[in-house]
Amino acid sequence: MKKPSLIDIGVNLMHRSFHPDRDQVVARAEAEGVSPLILTGTHMRNSEEAARYAARFPGKLYSTAGIHPHDARNCGPDTLAQLRKLASLPSVVAIGECGLDYNRDFSPRDVQRKWFEAQVMLACELRMPLFLHEREAHADFVRILKTHLHRIDRAVVHCFTGSASELKTYLDMGLYIGITGWICDERRGKHLRELVRRIPLDRLMIETDAPFLTPRDLPVKPAEGRNEPAFLPHILQAVSVCVGKSAEEVAEATTQTARRVFGL
Repeated sequence: MKKPSLIDIGVNLMHRSFHPDRDQVVARAEAEGVSPLILTGTHMRNSEEAARYAARFPGKLYSTAGIHPHDARNCGPDTLAQLRKLASLPSVVAIGECGLDYNRDFSPRDVQRKWFEAQVMLACELRMPLFLHEREAHADFVRILKTHLHRIDRAVVHCFTGSASELKTYLDMGLYIGITGWICDERRGKHLRELVRRIPLDRLMIETDAPFLTPRDLPVKPAEGRNEPAFLPHILQAVSVCVGKSAEEVAEATTQTARRVFGL
């Protein structure tokens, strides 16, 4: 049977765990029907590396350019100009990963808010999608987004693991939702298995967030627990069971949504 065509909207492919076999990871994903991949940029050097690597595989790899809240403390006078330059490259399809993370507080909260809003404004200026991160910072995250909502073109809350009320707020704001292998964890992801049914198929996308968030129920455990985009069909199966639709229908819908949101 032909494998469903899937798009992994969030892969940290420049992570050091992929240094030994990055090309093979891309090939394994494609062999499982997972192509194209969108590589996540999380700080300036990483965003530059992702854009450069994606350019080697036109039509198969794309990337985002942004500053994760953990790295907001390293931003400076040239940050926005550098992001703007990266965003002009054909392989770069979104601004992010950007947002707020009050769980780890690796950057001071006021600094996180400043650079999150700056990136939101940049995406609005360039009419590019936003690839968003939020952890334990819902109120401030929503407040900043709502300030610019009339100008935001498209935005996806990546790796959603929040509450029912948070999900409703995001959907009411017109945001898209990214679901990861968190849904495959019968302990932490139990609430997500019910919530995913509330997401309209045309607002849903799927992602691995590799090498992180390896699906806990994979039949064969990967070496050193590393997640990779070839495992996205496993996440698709979990999502399709939860929403009560065939894997083929969910694959087609999420793929079409990803193509539309990121302009692929």
